[in-house]
Amino acid sequence: MKVKNKVIVVTGGGSGIGRELVLSLLRRGSRVAALDINQDALLETMELAGPDKRERLSLHVINISEKAFIDQLPGQIVERHGQVDGIINNAGIIQPFVKLNNLDHEVVQRLFNINFFGPYYMIRAFLPQLLERPSAHIVNVSSMGGFLPVPGQTIYGATKAALKLMTEGLISELADTNVHVSIVYPGAIRTNITANSGIDVPGASSGKEQKFKAMDAALAANQMIDGMEKGKERMFIGKDSKNDGSPLPAESRIRRPPDCKKHEIPPEFLTRGIFLISVQFIQNFWMSGWHCLHTWPAPVSSPTCSTVFRPFL
Repeated sequence: MKVKNKVIVVTGGGSGIGRELVLSLLRRGSRVAALDINQDALLETMELAGPDKRERLSLHVINISEKAFIDQLPGQIVERHGQVDGIINNAGIIQPFVKLNNLDHEVVQRLFNINFFGPYYMIRAFLPQLLERPSAHIVNVSSMGGFLPVPGQTIYGATKAALKLMTEGLISELADTNVHVSIVYPGAIRTNITANSGIDVPGASSGKEQKFKAMDAALAANQMIDGMEKGKERMFIGKDSKNDGSPLPAESRIRRPPDCKKHEIPPEFLTRGIFLISVQFIQNFWMSGWHCLHTWPAPVSSPTCSTVFRPFL
């Protein structure tokens, strides 16, 4: 879906990747509804957009974890812009760098509320509008932490893994509709997510974090929009979101409905399935047929043993 003349809703539009998404979309001719919990940050984004683009930008101060307010957004944005063609669920926070056993329950709840339930509320609220459009798009920003555990970020990774699986399921559910769905896996991007999360990064002043260069947020945003326009289902953003220079060997394609010609079952899935079926057969044989081996030829006269051994008689 080309973003020119489209109305795109961006969460976390007050800073980082979200701000750069807003600015890039405006430069490409989109109308944008920018959401953020920080009003001052949103006003700064509007200032950076410039006077010639402000008419195409609306600001919405909102906490995406509050469903009641999210449910009112589609009507407000349609009233302001006339339609909604896409949503980019970019807003997210990280956790304090502590082990799960030392993490407060309130922090865990907040992580899930913002990183998972926020995008879920957004999708549920806007999907009816999107399904009515000739072409529409949903972009969910996950994380490489949803693939591999990051020390001290166990629950953060769990929220991003949950978002990943929800997105993949949504791709399958909407495969035969006009709504395209993409998932983004950013690596290290230069943003202020730690400050916005109220987190201090251990050893941040030691220089160890400079082992690789973080990608500029503006470049990451442009790559995301490029992928959106090309209809990419998966986007790996940043040098450390790749393994030896190649995309991580996750599933070869998002799982699609069985009747879809693009759907192929990876060989490892077949191998795993055959193994599990074999294990199940052995378990059944052991439980139902072991005693029959001691009473042979009982299988001929015993209904239970006859069922177990019928294929071999």
